[in-house]
Amino acid sequence: MTKIDLDKYEVFYAKRTGNMRSSVMRDLMAVIARPDVISLAGGLPSTESFPAKTLAKVTHEVAMKSSAAALQYGPTEGFDQTRRNIAEVMAAEGAHVDIENLIVTTGGQQAIDLVTRVLIDPGDLIIAEAPTYPGAIPSFSSFQAEVTQVPLDDDGIRIDLLRQVIEAELKRGRKPKFIYVIPNFHNPAGVSLSLARRHELVELAREHQLIIVEDNPYGLLRFEGEPQPTLYSLDSDNNVIYVGTFSKILSPGIRLGWIAAPAPLLAKFNLGKQAADLCPSTLAQMIVNEYFREAHWRDYVETVIEVYRRRRDAMQAALEEHFPPEATWTRPRGGFYIWATLPEYLDATDLLALALEQEKVAFVPGAGGWEDGSGANHMRLAFCGVPEAMIAEGIKRLAKVIREQMDLYQALRGS
Repeated sequence: MTKIDLDKYEVFYAKRTGNMRSSVMRDLMAVIARPDVISLAGGLPSTESFPAKTLAKVTHEVAMKSSAAALQYGPTEGFDQTRRNIAEVMAAEGAHVDIENLIVTTGGQQAIDLVTRVLIDPGDLIIAEAPTYPGAIPSFSSFQAEVTQVPLDDDGIRIDLLRQVIEAELKRGRKPKFIYVIPNFHNPAGVSLSLARRHELVELAREHQLIIVEDNPYGLLRFEGEPQPTLYSLDSDNNVIYVGTFSKILSPGIRLGWIAAPAPLLAKFNLGKQAADLCPSTLAQMIVNEYFREAHWRDYVETVIEVYRRRRDAMQAALEEHFPPEATWTRPRGGFYIWATLPEYLDATDLLALALEQEKVAFVPGAGGWEDGSGANHMRLAFCGVPEAMIAEGIKRLAKVIREQMDLYQALRGS
């Protein structure tokens, strides 16, 4: 008789673990790290562009001058100098913030977790875009939130539909705890919220006294077009919580992000962070602070923008050459991602398995951007971490798999 290995710890798990969901990107990390796979999946910044001599110099300076402090605990909210550097980054997008309204986090992901931890009780309502950042859904689910998603188009979240959802929920006696949006170069959709809709969204929040969580990792990575103001800078009623990160403009390995928020909220986030990790990495903060003192961070950002622009263009050209005419895709003006839509009869999760097995190419299936697993015929294609030649080859291989499945469908349909 085959022995069934049951989980003997099942009786010990908290009920909320039943809502925990895996992140589709994290699940793919082991696969996309394989040298034989062309990965169009991970949103991996172009860290090979970072000047190695500068990194060596700043880490040496920290080790020689501040090693004792760098290896010690620090304040929960982060060092003042780190927060001054964050304020400088936000000011580059026209968002001016006092350092007393900032807390340093362990990456942008912890910022999302802290906001959800502090604001959400089981059953509370969160409104997000459809699709939304696949890494946010596991956080929302782990705190047992109910997530309602409002469709995007080329100008970002549909404010008319958002208003309908909010008013319907208010009539039911339910007030959304927050609206989660990625206004710039959306992950995964690649689109940006138009200026008119930014004003409408901020006004809608003011009208109903709602909180907006503005997740803005990509705002400075613009290839073309006029910069748009952050929701944080447009808000005059203290309704916007801003989430940022150094991952996309410096390095994800340093694991530093931040939250900008009104003082009462920030005090609660501080308590939540104390319970989570006591304080952000002092060593990472000192490296970042020394880098800001030693180098010109804006110059580095301009360097990687040129890298990403070339890679975006390479992916666009490859899509136009190889993808079937039945497919469509976005043309982002910045960021990391192109969002492709296939015929409705194709399932991108099934395609991923075939693409990995047959052609050694990876992408992120679109279903990860929906709380209910919708969007099966969509895929997120990341151009940020792959050289142009590999992008072209990867798209060519992927297109082969797609065309084969389309031909199979047509053959079965005809028979």
